[in-house]
Amino acid sequence: MPYEPLNISTPVPVLSWANHELGYEELKMAKNVAALPFVFKHVALMPDVHLGKGALVGSVIATKDTIIPAAVGVDIGCGMAAVKTPYSADQLEGKLKKIRSDLEAMIPVGFNENKDVDKTAGNWQGWSSFKDLHKGVQDLKSKAMKQMGSLGGGNHFIEVCVDTENQVWLMLHSGSRNIGNVLAQCHINSAKELAKMTNTYLPDPDLAYFVAQSPAFAAYWHDLQWAQNYARYNRDVMMARFKKIVEKHLAGGKPMKPLLEVNCHHNYAEKEVHFGEEVYVTRKGAVRAQSEDYGIIPGSMGAKSYIVKGKGNAHSYCSCSHGAGRLMSRNKAKNQFSLDDLLAQTQGVECRKDRGILDEIPGAYKPIEQVMENQADLVEIVATLKQVVCVKG
Repeated sequence: MPYEPLNISTPVPVLSWANHELGYEELKMAKNVAALPFVFKHVALMPDVHLGKGALVGSVIATKDTIIPAAVGVDIGCGMAAVKTPYSADQLEGKLKKIRSDLEAMIPVGFNENKDVDKTAGNWQGWSSFKDLHKGVQDLKSKAMKQMGSLGGGNHFIEVCVDTENQVWLMLHSGSRNIGNVLAQCHINSAKELAKMTNTYLPDPDLAYFVAQSPAFAAYWHDLQWAQNYARYNRDVMMARFKKIVEKHLAGGKPMKPLLEVNCHHNYAEKEVHFGEEVYVTRKGAVRAQSEDYGIIPGSMGAKSYIVKGKGNAHSYCSCSHGAGRLMSRNKAKNQFSLDDLLAQTQGVECRKDRGILDEIPGAYKPIEQVMENQADLVEIVATLKQVVCVKG
């Protein structure tokens, strides 16, 4: 489905790839962003768009000489990693419980961290510049080092998947953990304080921003890039452990040669050129989909996921959705669905089956097939996956 301009009066248009009308609060959030004087050209909303903080999750915002910390969000660099293995689905028979057990033993989830700093994590070159980060995180280095190689909670997950050709894939979703969250909060608060000091009018306090060339902008941009790199490397560390576990069970420990590897952010900002101008592009719950870019669009646990290749659609700022997108809040999902619903909707998946993850039930998310149909002009599907093991925090 091609985009449709929202029927709202704003200084720049809002183009939507969602096939549904936005609710009052969602429209208000879209209007607030599109009303900012530095927003470039238009705002793009992906098919999985839903309420966020300050800006909609599933929005792509290009800005001239400014950056909005809350639009990037608190899980800086959150994203996906996937590996296509040389193994076939029949090799998994009888081994799913053991693989899940090893994953839960080897990769900390939720608020947990590694007991010791992983050797690979300790060698990350980003530690050398930790002292240059915001003063609000200077006592968190030890925690950040131990959390490198950990999953987190919420909608973060580790999955063994099988594609339509019975090939086994490894997939995981995680971000910059506590260190990214604290860095983001420090800079969001600084932006809000700056707006108050300068009497800057904002339609929403969460849209407080920094102006390029200012010390505050430079500090945030430095920390943002650091956290994005931390998040990417965090996924690399976990994926290395994931590979070893699967190699142990499917190949007697013999190292495998991946057939395809993808690692992409979906909560981040970068400087890019669009419509002939250099702008700062914030993807809040969106994946870069330049021509030939590989991306990952997961469904909910129990639903399909997709490996895609970008088509470089200029109107979306070369972007696509980052998942199915929530249909309802976590509290509403817990109130509306039962444990029996969870069991039915995750049938055939080796995963937790308890009330602790009821808010992640597939029914709480939009149908991924419809989301994919709505962005046929943004990406082409390379592989369609279905999970057989899912680990959550």
